[in-house]
Amino acid sequence: MNDEGLKSQLAALKLEHRDLDDAIHALIELGSSQQMQIARLKRAKLAKKDQIAAIEDQLIPDIIA
Repeated sequence: MNDEGLKSQLAALKLEHRDLDDAIHALIELGSSQQMQIARLKRAKLAKKDQIAAIEDQLIPDIIA
C-alpha cells in the first residue's frame, strides 16, 4: 500500500480509536453495570492502537544512528 493509502487508513483508525474511547467513558460515567461490554470495547480499542502503531512504523522509517 502506498503512503497516501496508509495515511488515510491511519486517520480512519485514529477516529475509530477515539470513538471507542468516548463510548467507554460514556458507559463508565453512566455507572453502567455492563462490565463485559466495557471490557470488549477496551479490547477493541487496544487492537486499534496496535494497528495504528503498525501503520506508523511503516510510515516512519527506522533511522540507524
